[in-house]
Amino acid sequence: MKSFLAALAAIALLATQGCAPTGSDCSVASPDGRIHLTFALNSEGCPSYAVTFDGDTVVRPSLMGFEVADPADPDFHSGFSFAARPAMESVDSVWVPVWGENDTIVNRYTALNVRLTKKSSSGADRLLNIAFRVYDDGIAFRYIFPAQGSDSLVITDEYSQFAMPSDLTAWWIPGDYDTQEYEYNRSRLSEIRSINEGTDKLGNVSQTGFSPTGVQTSLMLKGSDSLYMNIHEAALVDFPAMHLDLDPSTLTFRSWLTPLPDGTKAVVGLPFRTPWRVVMIGDEATDILASDIIYNLNDPTPYDDTSWITPVKYMGVWWEMITGKSAWSYTDAENFDLATFDYSKARPHGRHAANTANVKRYIDFAAANGFDQLLVEGWNTGWEDWFGKEKEFVFDFVTPYPDFDLKELNDYAHSKGIRLMMHHETSGSIPNYEQWMDSAYSLMDTYGYNAVKSGYVGNILPKGENHYNQNSVRHYLNAIRRAADHKIMVNAHEAVRPTGLARTYPNLVGNESALGTEYQNMSTAHETILPFTRLKGGPMDFTPGIFRTDLGSFAPGNKEHKRATTANQLGVYLTMYSPLQMAADLPEHYMEKPDAFQFIKDVPVDWSESRYLAAEPGEYIIVARRDKKSPDWYVGGVANEPLDYQLSLSFLPAGASYEATIYADAPEADALTNPEAYVITTSTVDSSTVIPVHMARGGGFAISLKKQ
Repeated sequence: MKSFLAALAAIALLATQGCAPTGSDCSVASPDGRIHLTFALNSEGCPSYAVTFDGDTVVRPSLMGFEVADPADPDFHSGFSFAARPAMESVDSVWVPVWGENDTIVNRYTALNVRLTKKSSSGADRLLNIAFRVYDDGIAFRYIFPAQGSDSLVITDEYSQFAMPSDLTAWWIPGDYDTQEYEYNRSRLSEIRSINEGTDKLGNVSQTGFSPTGVQTSLMLKGSDSLYMNIHEAALVDFPAMHLDLDPSTLTFRSWLTPLPDGTKAVVGLPFRTPWRVVMIGDEATDILASDIIYNLNDPTPYDDTSWITPVKYMGVWWEMITGKSAWSYTDAENFDLATFDYSKARPHGRHAANTANVKRYIDFAAANGFDQLLVEGWNTGWEDWFGKEKEFVFDFVTPYPDFDLKELNDYAHSKGIRLMMHHETSGSIPNYEQWMDSAYSLMDTYGYNAVKSGYVGNILPKGENHYNQNSVRHYLNAIRRAADHKIMVNAHEAVRPTGLARTYPNLVGNESALGTEYQNMSTAHETILPFTRLKGGPMDFTPGIFRTDLGSFAPGNKEHKRATTANQLGVYLTMYSPLQMAADLPEHYMEKPDAFQFIKDVPVDWSESRYLAAEPGEYIIVARRDKKSPDWYVGGVANEPLDYQLSLSFLPAGASYEATIYADAPEADALTNPEAYVITTSTVDSSTVIPVHMARGGGFAISLKKQ
């Protein structure tokens, strides 16, 4: 009966919208009727779309189409007519993610499928289909090139527009073909050019800006108090990453694809489906955080067995190198060449962190405190010869340093009930990694590794390639697919930002692709923006949990301070969802604060239910999540400026009582002046309880709610 009623509702909805058999426009509405999308062909046969939300325009009429490499007729964006009457359908389904924020995800939308045709200058038919989906939380469209005259197309440009309704507030980072490692700007759209031109860019080792009006997706936007929007893409497969370039005179963004070395954008075999272009829409900031539209636009996983894919809480031999306390390299030898260098004759410099004794120390601590894995960076030869050198061969991913006993350490870890996590720094040399990949994965099979952190620091090789162009995007997905053949999970750093592909390839358990904890003194607003931007495509390996904020106190010469309170670092485990969560600080720093460390030990990394309670980009985020393996709930919050919040526990089931352990900023806490001041209290609570919470500047809180 329920499915029959749903079908009747869908028929009633479609009866209120539609297209003339050969008309020039048609409209389609979201299942709840709040969002309307109109598609049209203008008098010149140019396709366009427009969107309203509760009757107000949120995307003004915006052009669509492509340019292709055809000297006689490159135009793939005008002269079209309808090849057939546009088709509509209504979809209402539920799917179960392998891991995630919720047990199930609802996939409910109304679809409009448009088929267009035009005559090229040669007289041949050119075919272009456009698929639209309208959800309750936004709209999406993708282009579909059917089989036609040739086997392939060379795309030289994309003309998808996003015409904004007004001079919205935006949270954005500069457009860049190679990195998203920037702090976010908050400005009006009209201010993007002046800020881009007047700001010194962060000195990333690989960055390639393309326009003073260029920005990257995911782009967070706000209009009035009742309009929040976000522009992104979904299902990025065999295509360059999309950026946005703003025309300040019209407040219109246009898609801007990362080019290939010859300046063209993509070579696609026919038939071909582009990634989805997505606009999320809501009247609360929490609507954007809770949206599943990006995952819904990706295909279901083809894996028959996903039992080997499991969420991971891990530690790492990493932070001591990042801060400068220790080193990745083994020796200070000069005139180094890995192909001829004999490590057995080298003099160790004594600062190499990935040595057998030190790694055993980490293993003991991680195992004693219930962690799943331990990442070890700097275990393999070559670190003396890579940074900034752009060499095609630096690492072979299979040869350990003399002081790292690969077999002994793996046996030792397994005897303690945990695994080691592999690290592959490719140095940006994609051909070299492709050559060694199967050998590297096979080595992991031999020693029982099931997760790898890969890195692409530096410029991509061969020279002329970029991190986000079609060739690199192909490589990243190839690495994930080949890892799946070995039942290996992937955490890719410096790769292209995710676009929901973890639904299709759930062994992609993490990415970086944003400014993370290794940039040690980022602003106190950064953590309140990332969930609205970078995390909309998938989880980030943010590496939280830093308790000792004065980095120079243990890493001589480091003058930076982590700008976050201890309670903030606990709250991040809730506000920045990931199935891969690291306790990034040193074991000795956790031993100094065992009471606060208890929360990191307790907090799960897989959830049954998530509720975003309150949020405002750049200001604060508060979320509650229910553990997948128990009835317990956890609540966390982070804030940029001081904030007092009345936390209602009405999400708890009525009639049940819980033991609440509250980890909060002390009254005198401040991320810049007194970051390590916190208080811990316990009480018995139920669904009627309201807990007053104070968050300091750069602060936060975390609460465990364990059912009694």
